[in-house]
Amino acid sequence: MSDTDSDSDPVAAYREQVEAAFPELADVEDETLREQVVEAWCLGLDRGGWRDVEDIPYAWNIDEVSNVEHVRGVTRIAIRIAEEQREFHGADPDLDTVRAACLLHDVGKCYEYVAHVDADLVDPDPEYATEEVPHSMSGYALAHEVGCPLAVQRAIPHFIGEIPKRTLEAELVTSANSASSNAITQATMGLSLKEWVKKYSQTQE
Repeated sequence: MSDTDSDSDPVAAYREQVEAAFPELADVEDETLREQVVEAWCLGLDRGGWRDVEDIPYAWNIDEVSNVEHVRGVTRIAIRIAEEQREFHGADPDLDTVRAACLLHDVGKCYEYVAHVDADLVDPDPEYATEEVPHSMSGYALAHEVGCPLAVQRAIPHFIGEIPKRTLEAELVTSANSASSNAITQATMGLSLKEWVKKYSQTQE
């Protein structure tokens, strides 16, 4: 990534690494939606001052697992559940909506986690880069900014109470997020997600 490219077009500057980091993008059938997901990540990375999408940790105190691994895990888990919902229960979750929302559910960490990894950053934009706004809400804002469909936007906030009426796709994102997070906290710290939250007084996943 060159400084010139970054200054002129942050989407172009980060596109290659975002597409390489998230091979699940290729499964998003709607080309416009796929492009919107990439654009949201590129904007988040540029404004957060990140050198590489792989530098973002899963959590402020769990840096041995990357946010990329978590986002991919959530996407893979959600799609498997959605397929079972279709084949076994006869439900009809929209798979493009699920994929896009999962891929974007933690894009807000580009903004929220800058205070924990300053040494790895270059010129975070103070207008955006702050931990004052939860990452699920800043992720919602990024999805709205790049024009994602409302169904995708609504499925991104993944904390209880943020959205009063949740869709089937939104519930899939929340469930898959918890499943991935539980696996990560157990594998790295021997704690369930609930135990991790209680111990560290955090509500972030």
